[in-house]
Amino acid sequence: MTTRNNIIGKIDWALLLMYLALVIIGVSTIYAAAFNENNPSIFDMSQHYGKQLLFLGLSLCLGLVIMLIDAKFFNAFAYVIYGLSILLLIYVLVAGSTIAGSRSWIQFGGFSFQPSEFAKFATALAVAHYLGDINTDFSKIKSQMIAYGLVLFPMMLVLLQGDAGSALVFLVFILVFYREGMSGKILVLGFSAVVLFLITLYFSKWYVLIGLVVVFVILLFIIERTKKNIWKMIAVFAVSVMFVFSVDFFFYKVLKQHQRTRINIILGVEKDIYGVGYNLHQSKIAIGSGGFSGKGYMQGTMTKYDFVPEQHTDFIFCTIGEEFGFVGSFILLMLYLAFLIRIILLAERQRSSFSRIYGYAIASIIFFHLMVNIGMTIGLMPVIGIPLPFLSYGGSSLLMFSLMFFVFLKQDANKMNIL
Repeated sequence: MTTRNNIIGKIDWALLLMYLALVIIGVSTIYAAAFNENNPSIFDMSQHYGKQLLFLGLSLCLGLVIMLIDAKFFNAFAYVIYGLSILLLIYVLVAGSTIAGSRSWIQFGGFSFQPSEFAKFATALAVAHYLGDINTDFSKIKSQMIAYGLVLFPMMLVLLQGDAGSALVFLVFILVFYREGMSGKILVLGFSAVVLFLITLYFSKWYVLIGLVVVFVILLFIIERTKKNIWKMIAVFAVSVMFVFSVDFFFYKVLKQHQRTRINIILGVEKDIYGVGYNLHQSKIAIGSGGFSGKGYMQGTMTKYDFVPEQHTDFIFCTIGEEFGFVGSFILLMLYLAFLIRIILLAERQRSSFSRIYGYAIASIIFFHLMVNIGMTIGLMPVIGIPLPFLSYGGSSLLMFSLMFFVFLKQDANKMNIL
């Protein structure tokens, strides 16, 4: 067991310093985005920046506790923590509070907690525990179905809460499964389904079907025309046709009006700069106005006069873009990239399968949040309400990302004690 006396020497300080840099940037940016001249103190608990500073302090205290307890705790109690997260998700369906159209919050006092954030962490633990078990053979269909079920169950509960953005995050576990031996064909099929979905929305389904026929005929001339391959091609073509005809049902019957509008705006099918598309329109103006080097800290006019709604939360990247320009945005992205690469490198050198899989899980979750959040602020992704890790305002988000991070940091510090 790693003792309290030597844990400091085993911490990966490069990763810890990158985490500290991100959370400090986060609090500083929230201060700029939500600055109130009547309450200028960053320690004012009535302001967003004061509350975020409080949650940062709690996150660091939580991290200290994690570094002092036995690293094996999280592997041993992974299913217990997962079960608790499921109970919390069920609770909010019955008695949760509705905020921003999503019934996914538990409120107490002046603070709110979103169990879906905790569920991401708990699912990462459960998946790592299951796949890391020496008795689990991921090459078997049964093992794969159990692993998929561990992810899909909380995902469906979050989807029932009306929080499609958080539900989509669970799909990123497919990267973890791929690392552990899942066929790359599933990744290709998933990507192809997304592309086919978007193409069907943009063009008439009949044009899409003609395109599928052309592709099918071309492939028949390219592939080896064995009986087995031909039947596979026919099966894929049939499924693709059914998928095309199901797009309208999913788009108009499952998605809500504001979600459909956001997708249509991204595709250029419609414009709504004074309605649903207002945030995106103002976001692009704010980022573009920053130019190459930005306007300077606390000098952003779009930020100062609240032109971008929710700028301290989901659109926090706008503040970086306006005040620090291309240079600041690039440096922030490089910091995130270095942070993710470091986690992956550390995950690969773990002696414990649980630690390796868990490392890949949190790297995948952070990557998805980063990609979607920044993508939606610059108009490449629909606006689906996903926070920027460690930067966006929100106690639940900061605490849970910090929890995920410190658990991995502890696992890495304990790697030499795993036999």
